Amino acid sequence: MLDNMKYLKSGNEKQRKAYKVINQMNIMEDLKIYSPSLCGTVPLGIDTASSDLDIIMEVHDLHSFADKINFLYSSYPLFMLKQKRIRNKSIVKANFIYQDFEFELFGQAQPVSQQYAYLHMIIEKFLLDENPLWKNKIIALKEQGFNTEQAFCHMLGLTGDPYEALIDYGISRKLI
Repeated sequence: MLDNMKYLKSGNEKQRKAYKVINQMNIMEDLKIYSPSLCGTVPLGIDTASSDLDIIMEVHDLHSFADKINFLYSSYPLFMLKQKRIRNKSIVKANFIYQDFEFELFGQAQPVSQQYAYLHMIIEKFLLDENPLWKNKIIALKEQGFNTEQAFCHMLGLTGDPYEALIDYGISRKLI
């Protein structure tokens, strides 16, 4: 389900709008050499009003990627491009607004299927499938200020860094 965006066409209202906007922009096609994948709360249907569309990519030449992102999207409102390090890995991240959606494009030199955003989404999907009543509780926690990983860790009773704790949980359950 999560590797093919077609499920969004028949999803909730925000998922259907996201599908339409992503296709209008042709973003997945324009960036296909980077194996783009939509991750985060919108694909899982646990988004809030402030949720963005996170597209993660495998990028080995960050400079060329930054140039391409700048060329394609710098004219959009609130465009911002950052290069930094996360967990000792260089990344490029861009944010902008298109058709009332905030986009976050994220590239690092790691296969999409090994990036934290993707792994978290796999774990979170499993947990939502296993515990359907959690969906509204997760959304409520997010509306109280929890980020997604914090909300799931809260539900699981996990402590420490929520990004790492969720990965450790997924490994221990053999989900990833």
